[in-house]
Amino acid sequence: MKYNNPVIKGFYPDPSVCKVNDTYYLVCSSMQYFPGVPLFESKDLINWTQIGHCLTRPSQIQLDKVNSSGGVFAPTIRYHNGRFYMTTTNDTSRENFYVWTDDIYGEWSEPVSVDQGGIDPDLYFEGDSVYFMSNGMDDEGIAGIVQCRIDIETGRKLTPSRSIWQGTGGRYLEAPHLYKINGWYYLLAAEGGTEFGHMATYARGLAPTGPFEPYPHNPVLTNRNLGGYEVQAVGHGDLVEDEAGNWWMLHLGFRQIGQWIPYHHLGREVFLTPVTFGEDGWFTAGHEGTTLTSFETDLIPEEIVQQEKKVYTFANTDWEKEWCYLRHPNPDHYALEEDKLTLKGTAISLDQADSPTFIGLRQKDFNAVITCDVSLSAGEAGITIYMDENHHYDFAIRNCTEGYEVVQRLNVGDLKSVVGNVKVSSDKATLVIQASNTGYRFLLGIDGEEIELGTAQTKYLSSEVAGGFTGVVIGLYAYGENALAQFTNFTCVYL
Repeated sequence: MKYNNPVIKGFYPDPSVCKVNDTYYLVCSSMQYFPGVPLFESKDLINWTQIGHCLTRPSQIQLDKVNSSGGVFAPTIRYHNGRFYMTTTNDTSRENFYVWTDDIYGEWSEPVSVDQGGIDPDLYFEGDSVYFMSNGMDDEGIAGIVQCRIDIETGRKLTPSRSIWQGTGGRYLEAPHLYKINGWYYLLAAEGGTEFGHMATYARGLAPTGPFEPYPHNPVLTNRNLGGYEVQAVGHGDLVEDEAGNWWMLHLGFRQIGQWIPYHHLGREVFLTPVTFGEDGWFTAGHEGTTLTSFETDLIPEEIVQQEKKVYTFANTDWEKEWCYLRHPNPDHYALEEDKLTLKGTAISLDQADSPTFIGLRQKDFNAVITCDVSLSAGEAGITIYMDENHHYDFAIRNCTEGYEVVQRLNVGDLKSVVGNVKVSSDKATLVIQASNTGYRFLLGIDGEEIELGTAQTKYLSSEVAGGFTGVVIGLYAYGENALAQFTNFTCVYL
């Protein structure tokens, strides 16, 4: 069969996966967004359904006023003796911790901290031993992939932290995962930075503590030399074995906006790449070590059909799963109904590293039409195409001295400008945004016609311009201490 990449679209970076019986479970980074660590399940590795989040309570993760791309970094999900574990980093507080649950559809525990630095933590279970790994410095000040043994009940270190591998020489050695396969211990990592030079590398040894011998043909997976190819920055992966004994890598990558336009704004997404073990025990990945936009494979049964949701509405999405907030929201400011959203604004704006009244969906593809009816009693309310507090495009209705107006505002770094405004005769407006790979058009619907207020380029919301590790989120927001807004007839249709 043929499947297309990415298998999970939009800002869902740093995937980690585990298999329990016939079901796969996957988690991703969430940075400053709440709830934290989106959680997915699948029966076939191709079709993924979000079933919740791992961090659903403020007590589990400190996000108050964290900068964009701070907060929750790369997680790992593992299963041992009937219990799921998810370990991650709060990069803002520099804390590595894990939570656990006996019910994958239920709540997760309070955090258990581990006194080891670095980011991208991993858990490996063998017998009565639990190995904890991250990237960073060990207790002797040696950089690399750092490992210790811990007490899984308390998180207490049982051994000193020790650097067990220094990688292949690429910058930003990160994303360690350890596996035992056919008698060998494989240490998978990422190097090159989570950008155009990203790559997956690995080494193997005969003990979980090493020493580790690097794969002679590292990197095992990278698209860094594929100039003009849509899929770039592949790396930061996790291995999983399917029901038939085939191996796969779930990993991140991104899609640049044009063949020769090296910008990406949808964020780092989840890709699936086949892995093949040779007779010598070394494995290869993908097509000659690269990830493709689609793979033809006989490793997945022909009867499996890759599904793709094209239309998103209030009614066919779950407020607690697909939607997200900026940092810790005040629930009193949100009324979430099946066909209507009511938001109460505050003095906190989208330009602040705080929690404005905002709820959003990750943008999942380049070409889309986003439509919503917005009405308000005071202040400002509308749709924001949001990358971070310094880079977002707002399309809103607001009070003015003569009643109401609809405005299009661009926020790019220190440049903030209203580039289009139209006076309207009522407190209600139909807002339409047309998205393409290179730009957005902002249209006001009046009496069956559409008035264009302006356009904006996607590249100014890209990581290459804005920096950081997130992607564009389609946000609905209200601003102003007396603002009270209703949103109805929301649709996001991918073309």
